[in-house]
Amino acid sequence: MELLIDDFRCLGFGRNITSSFNQRVMIRAAIFADIHGKFLLPFRLCDRWQRENNQKIDLILQCGDMGAFPNVDALDKATIRHAKNDRDELGFLDDFVVKDPEIEAFLAKLNLDMICVRGNHEDHEFLDELEAQAPDQARFSIDAYERVWVCKSGWEQQFEKGNDTLEFVGIGRIGDRKKRTDGKFIQDYERKKIRKLYKRKSPFDLLISHDKDDASERGYGSWEIREALDEIIFRWHFYGHTGEPFNIVRDVNGITESCKIKELEFEPSGILAPGSMLILEKENDEIRVEAVAQKFTNPSTKFSWRTL
Repeated sequence: MELLIDDFRCLGFGRNITSSFNQRVMIRAAIFADIHGKFLLPFRLCDRWQRENNQKIDLILQCGDMGAFPNVDALDKATIRHAKNDRDELGFLDDFVVKDPEIEAFLAKLNLDMICVRGNHEDHEFLDELEAQAPDQARFSIDAYERVWVCKSGWEQQFEKGNDTLEFVGIGRIGDRKKRTDGKFIQDYERKKIRKLYKRKSPFDLLISHDKDDASERGYGSWEIREALDEIIFRWHFYGHTGEPFNIVRDVNGITESCKIKELEFEPSGILAPGSMLILEKENDEIRVEAVAQKFTNPSTKFSWRTL
């Protein structure tokens, strides 16, 4: 049986981005990238999606540039610049460092965790301290509600529900050909951890990263991610960071479906861009991915999303 790259059935490593999602599923995840401080927004979108579709989301996956700054002293230049016109850039400081009773009640009722990777716009000293306090754990919590978790780069991650398991790996931060040690760049200890996965023979369901690979050879991207995609079998790779539009293509390794998620940012019109919220479903060994239509995201504008 011949399978074409553009075959919209999900068979093995195939993809399906037009499914009506009317089958019984085992695991469902919402996927976002580059929230830049708007920590509450993915939770609000998932809550409304559940109510309008009468279906349960099991977890949120987030592809870096969280904007995890617990105090103003550690803000980077880009965040300071954007925060002057948009207070949501400081959403972690405002809403997730100290418990807000209303937000706490909302998150408790929603009962969803957001699992993230680091981006380049984070307080990495803050994250380093928390990571060091969880030496034997694959991910660590960073917020007052214990709803936001950060993957350690190169650690095997699992989410279990019923008899099914979503297996994935996170690679955080961004690549740097000069191998600088600044916290926004991939660190040596993370490279070593990633390379230990090369011995694994069975595939992972997902790779979640902030940066893209450097296959374009245009002077940007991460060679660590490129090497991982060549040495490890991943069925899907999700990333953000680049500013490119939402897109799904077959990776040059011929196996992995590579998905650029549009940053969760409001356009000048006040609405979210296409491809800024994805829904992934895994049932048995079948994975389906769909970009949420703009007719759903459009009501959540820059000015209304907190109240919907």
